[in-house]
Amino acid sequence: MTTSIPYGLTVQLDLPFDAAVEATRAAFAAEGFGILMEADLQATFKKKLGREHTPYVILGACSPADAFEALQLEPDLGLLLPCNVIVRDAGNGRTQVAALDASVQLALTGNDALAPAAAAIRERAARAIAALAKKS
Repeated sequence: MTTSIPYGLTVQLDLPFDAAVEATRAAFAAEGFGILMEADLQATFKKKLGREHTPYVILGACSPADAFEALQLEPDLGLLLPCNVIVRDAGNGRTQVAALDASVQLALTGNDALAPAAAAIRERAARAIAALAKKS
């Protein structure tokens, strides 16, 4: 089941962490998103701080066509790109996946011309999250 938080959409999966990361990549790719970057927070905290953390990955998802069009309307929009998707170990063999709501993210610009693109991106991210929910 998917749920909303004030700035995103989330689902808890009955999948181990590594399988959830791969399923998330596939679900977002099916909706036209590429992953521009990946940040492994567990590894970073261990290396930089010597601290343990549960598995937690941030995927930087981007729809190149939408990003290109949005940058034409708001040249500094790169400060808000890409759209983050997190995959984190929720314990007991479950994994939490959440995607930033593009409508909330792009509203920060105050540029109303971005609203249609933001709504379209949000809808595709919601479909990816819903597809993941069906795997659970």
